[in-house]
Amino acid sequence: MALKNNAGLTAAERVALARMPQRPGVEEYVDALFENVFEQRGDRTASDDQAIMCAIATFHGRPVTVVGHRKGSTIEQRMAFNFGMPSPEGYRKAQRSMRAAEKFGRPIITFVDTPGAYPGLEAEERGQGEAIARSIELMSALKVPVICVICGEGGSGGALALAVGNRVFMLENSVYSVLSPEGFASILWKDASRSEEACEVMKLTAQDLLDLQVIDAIVPEPAGGAHEDPQTVFQTVDSYLRRALDEMQGMTGAALARERYTKFRSMGMHAQRRCR
Repeated sequence: MALKNNAGLTAAERVALARMPQRPGVEEYVDALFENVFEQRGDRTASDDQAIMCAIATFHGRPVTVVGHRKGSTIEQRMAFNFGMPSPEGYRKAQRSMRAAEKFGRPIITFVDTPGAYPGLEAEERGQGEAIARSIELMSALKVPVICVICGEGGSGGALALAVGNRVFMLENSVYSVLSPEGFASILWKDASRSEEACEVMKLTAQDLLDLQVIDAIVPEPAGGAHEDPQTVFQTVDSYLRRALDEMQGMTGAALARERYTKFRSMGMHAQRRCR
């Protein structure tokens, strides 16, 4: 998709940009922004789900824990990572990493990019819904700073499981929604071909969600999308992360958890006030 700028894009065009295979993923962000990276593997119960990456690293000298959905860029990687759709083991691995981060006082930075959690029968048999709920519960009460960056697709509970943060940022052409536009159109109108219309109805763009006070800030992208100039995107994300960490420095664990809880409990109130 060749674009001169990002102004005036339709919601459907932003969905297309969010899904671009060339768009930087969690591994590219980790390589560009962090040092001394030590990846964590396995949920210590069943297996290692490669659709979620967990790592201990340093960010400008600060120890942090990084967690993110991993899609891959080649077809081989995408198959190995199940196209960024985690199974319960992936969310349990993330929970293990986040508990360790809290134990050792490390801020947590997550990168969200998934069409949704894997909906297969075997994932449901192993407790997909429970794993997502436990992740949301855990993140709600963590006593360390949590920063979430929605960098591509933010699909359904599979995204929310890694997106309960003190600060939630969205890249300009990322999307965040209860399900895919195709799924929305199929359920509401029994016609998946109306997905472009669904994109407008769902209010899934970064600007929509900033207006609804679901996110805290929009991270600008280069003209044509993040894949056109990844280095500029990395530098911009770096500045947002540094500023957010500086803002939360010195806050007690109880204050951090209370701020996060209050933030998410108040979601929807702004929309209700606008409808009155």
